[in-house]
Amino acid sequence: MCWVVGVRFKKAGKIYYFDPVDLPIEQGQSVIVETARGIEFGDVVIGRKQVAQEDLVLPLKAVLRIATQEDKQIVADNQQKAEEALAGCQEKVLNHNLDMKLVDVEYTFDCNKIIFYFTADGRIDFRELVKDLAAVFRTRIELRQIGVRDEAKMLGGMGPCGRPLCCATFLGEFDPVSIRMAKDQNLSLNPAKISGICGRLMCCLKYETDSYEEAKDKLPDIGSYVTTVFGVGKVIGLNILEKIVQVELEDNKVEEIPLSEVNEIEIE
Repeated sequence: MCWVVGVRFKKAGKIYYFDPVDLPIEQGQSVIVETARGIEFGDVVIGRKQVAQEDLVLPLKAVLRIATQEDKQIVADNQQKAEEALAGCQEKVLNHNLDMKLVDVEYTFDCNKIIFYFTADGRIDFRELVKDLAAVFRTRIELRQIGVRDEAKMLGGMGPCGRPLCCATFLGEFDPVSIRMAKDQNLSLNPAKISGICGRLMCCLKYETDSYEEAKDKLPDIGSYVTTVFGVGKVIGLNILEKIVQVELEDNKVEEIPLSEVNEIEIE
């Protein structure tokens, strides 16, 4: 077992484990850590706890120190510089006539690198753009192409439900979402109704899919035959949440019957 703390670098970002060493680190504090990108500032969202070694990517990097007020001021200054860098980069993109959309800019804590996030329909040759940016900012430049779901996560906004986007508020990682999840939940397959502002299937389709699958396993399949108090009939629909079976009887009459009152049979 290893002692770890969970650190998040962005709101609703992925959580990374670090070795707290002997520092009195508590949840809610900010810390300075060393990452593959360099020295970074992050927030402790999981306090000291023990985790099995097989669940970690070893060796763990250590927390360098608990963040000071000076460190927090550096972060605030970097955010201000990032806003200015975004405007400067946008001008360079227009000058080079590149078909790309700038989404966000991020300075590493030690200002050793500036990362420009963008979206584009295909591959972009931005070598000349990087040269121009390096000449202006005189530091390492990275241009990172992201997808539309990542763009929505960075920019935020309101979902069709009227609440802030899940991806921008609490989802650390994106789970795969399929059209089958919408079918299992008897939702409209109209893309406009089941897509988020990113244009992809809404992440919330994933939330209840396990419950629907579990409930569906207890219900007869559509097209199967069942015995009811009204006689033998064919299953033509299901209300999964209320456990109601829609049955077409031999006289073409349709009845909605509770699951407890039907028994599946085999018809040869």
